[in-house]
Amino acid sequence: MSSQQALRIGFVPEHFSTPLYFAQKYFGLSATLVPFPSGTGHMITALRAGEIDIGIGLTEAWVAGLGKEDIPGDGGYRIVGTYVETPLCWAISTGAERPDITSVASLKGSKIGISRYGSGSQVMGYVLADQQGWLSSSGSSPYADFVVLQNFANLRKAVNDGTADFFMWEHFTSKRYYDSGEIRRVGEIYTPWSSWKIVASTALLPKAGTDADQNSDPQLMDLFRKLDEGVRYFADHQDEAVKYISTELDYSEADAREWLRTVRFATKTEGVDLKVIRSCVDILKKAGVLVEGKGLLPESMLVGGLGAQFP
Repeated sequence: MSSQQALRIGFVPEHFSTPLYFAQKYFGLSATLVPFPSGTGHMITALRAGEIDIGIGLTEAWVAGLGKEDIPGDGGYRIVGTYVETPLCWAISTGAERPDITSVASLKGSKIGISRYGSGSQVMGYVLADQQGWLSSSGSSPYADFVVLQNFANLRKAVNDGTADFFMWEHFTSKRYYDSGEIRRVGEIYTPWSSWKIVASTALLPKAGTDADQNSDPQLMDLFRKLDEGVRYFADHQDEAVKYISTELDYSEADAREWLRTVRFATKTEGVDLKVIRSCVDILKKAGVLVEGKGLLPESMLVGGLGAQFP
């Protein structure tokens, strides 16, 4: 990427993007914001294709993308920052008229709708199966099929027409459609880790064996500073945040205010706690998403010296 070209930042256009919006509106973040309504899995593809430089997305998808045995080349990105400190509540949803689905237990062996392979919606399907005791020692899938549906609207349609039996998406994004009666809530599952991380293309990062402090891309460091300011503004101007979320995004004012009570953004976005990544890798191995001895080690998913918090 040319040093004169603005960073291309991939993000999910949901309520969690509000501090990023404030960073650009009020603090001069020079960047092209590229929405990915289909989620983190799509951002991984775009990073590896050189279509974006930065991604802000779900921890489990970033970790799975670097930890799998078929990782292409150098993986295309590294985890460089922390965006949200709190876990994510994944709501488990089915169609409004699906009397055959009565509980989470009834989902074993069913068709799970996902946005795409490698997405958080797929990875958390395995975490759910692990928690429910659906994983077998033979390695057979806990589900009849993973149905790739690209985006939230397609997922909602699929559980009503029978293409899929259930899907998982963030609670507050799903809630409006429970309230309207379009879909029905079956249950929920929380991530056992802080939910959102920032990644950067390896093209922006210092080469192995060099000093990250001396070789870090100045635009990346500026992004961290501007995001920190956006997070502080978000914390200090919650009425403005609610207005933005309820008028520009797909949420009611009441749901936006309720969400504010549940979320905590990182006050310092540069850097990643290695213990969080190690824990995520361990759980994803137990769930069968990752395989021991394959893919990158947790330490190699980060960039030493770039604010990485080693225990």
